[in-house]
Amino acid sequence: MDWTALRLSLALAAWTLAILLPLGIVAGRWLASTRSRSRPWLEALTALPLVLPPTVVGFYLLVALGAQSPLGDAFARVFGAPLAFSFAGLVVASVIVNIPFAVQPLQRAFAAIPHEVREAAQCCGLSRWQAFLRIELPLAWPGVLSAAVLTFAHTLGEFGVVLMVGGSIPGETKTIAIAIYDRVQAFDTSAAGTMALVLLVVSFVTVALSFVLSDRWLRSERR
Repeated sequence: MDWTALRLSLALAAWTLAILLPLGIVAGRWLASTRSRSRPWLEALTALPLVLPPTVVGFYLLVALGAQSPLGDAFARVFGAPLAFSFAGLVVASVIVNIPFAVQPLQRAFAAIPHEVREAAQCCGLSRWQAFLRIELPLAWPGVLSAAVLTFAHTLGEFGVVLMVGGSIPGETKTIAIAIYDRVQAFDTSAAGTMALVLLVVSFVTVALSFVLSDRWLRSERR
């Protein structure tokens, strides 16, 4: 069992969630309320990682984060290390590839809030920021929970993009999914099976916990 790879995967999922969830809340709220003509195009853009092959997404991210790109060159100048094939590069790639898993549940949750609720909040003298924090965000709680679970679980199991952008550097970019692949390639099915089982259990517990919390929230709302 490669515990280092598992810890790396959990750290990657945690960083991705910490960065993407606040951005997803803002983007989901805006997409749910805007009347801009550009909304369908932006929705299509956020959904692209769902339909593109991971190798295609990984290739473009590798080009964008590589040493010859402006972003990769600037990162190397500031931090003295390359962005591609590093943990920082994995975080950037993971945030981008998980955008639809964070934004879409949040957009649906905010869109389900009746417009009259926002109008009532304004009539009560609440500012938009106060109405968002006190009314909209609590009502969108199931969407926030779904976005968090989907983002975390998908990051744990991501393979194609991680391999393209990070490679398989032990302790740096070798996640649990890459470690399973390496063990299968070496015909070590016993180790691969153990790691696959651990990943299955972690993913199952994560999803099950989201259902438990969601059920408790619904029960408290009915009371």
